[in-house]
Amino acid sequence: MTTAFVPTMGALHEGHLALVRRAKELADRVVVSIFVNPTQFGANEDFDKYPRTLESDRALLAPLGVEVFAPTVDEVYPVGFDLWLSLQGWASTQPTTTFEGATRPGHFDGMLTVVARLFSMVNPDVVVFGQKDAQQVFLVRQLIAQAFPHIRLEVVPTVREPDGLAMSSRNRYLSADERQHALALFRALTNMSLRMMSTTSTAEAIAEARAFVAAEPEVRLDYLEIVDPASFTAVDESFRGPATAVVAAWVGQTRLIDTINLVIN
Repeated sequence: MTTAFVPTMGALHEGHLALVRRAKELADRVVVSIFVNPTQFGANEDFDKYPRTLESDRALLAPLGVEVFAPTVDEVYPVGFDLWLSLQGWASTQPTTTFEGATRPGHFDGMLTVVARLFSMVNPDVVVFGQKDAQQVFLVRQLIAQAFPHIRLEVVPTVREPDGLAMSSRNRYLSADERQHALALFRALTNMSLRMMSTTSTAEAIAEARAFVAAEPEVRLDYLEIVDPASFTAVDESFRGPATAVVAAWVGQTRLIDTINLVIN
C-alpha cells in the first residue's frame, strides 16, 4: 500500500483540498497532518493568533476519506529531540536567508525541521505541496534529495479566487478594502510575465512590477523578484528559460506571498 502525505497547519481552504485530491490520485492511503509548528514562527509573528480550526478542518476532510494526523508539540518534538541541530547545519548551506528567510529569520530552519520530522513519523511514498510557497518547495526538494530520496515530491498549482487572489489561511485577516488592494500582487506578477514576452528587459519589468505594487494603498512591498528555479537566486539580464516570479507584501497588517512561473526569452 502506498501512502501520500499532505502536511498543513490547518485552517484549511480549497487550496489545501486541491492538494488532498491530488494526493488521493497518487496513492492508496492519504495522510493529512494538521500541526501549527511553533519553530517556524519568529518572535513578532502571528503564532498565537494563527487560526486553529481543528474540528472544522476534520469536517472538511471527512468526505474525502483521508486520515487526519494532528500531533501535539510534545509528540513532534519529544524530550531528547536532536534533529533540529543537524538540520540547522545542513540548512546553512542553502538559500534560507533570502526572500522569506531575510524577513523571517530562522523560519526555514523551523520549516525544514518539522517537515523532516513529519516525514519520519508518517513515512510517505509521495508528498504533496502547493506551488504558492515556492521557496519552501525549493528547499523541501533539496531536503528530499539529500535525506529522503525514496520520497516523491508532487507540486500542485496555486488555487486562486475567481479574481486571482491566491488562497491563503491568512486571507481571513483582510478587510473588504484590503482584500481588493491585495489583488495588486497577482496583477503585478501577471503583468510582468506579459512584459517579459516583449523586448522589455528583466530589470525594467521587475521595476515596473515593484512600482505597481508599491503604488497600491495599504500595501507595503517586501520583495518582488524573478529567480532561477534551479538555485532560487535572482536572475540577471543574460538569463533565458523558465523562471519563477515571487512577491511578498504586507496588506494592512497581513503579510501575503504569491508566485507564478514564467519564461524569459
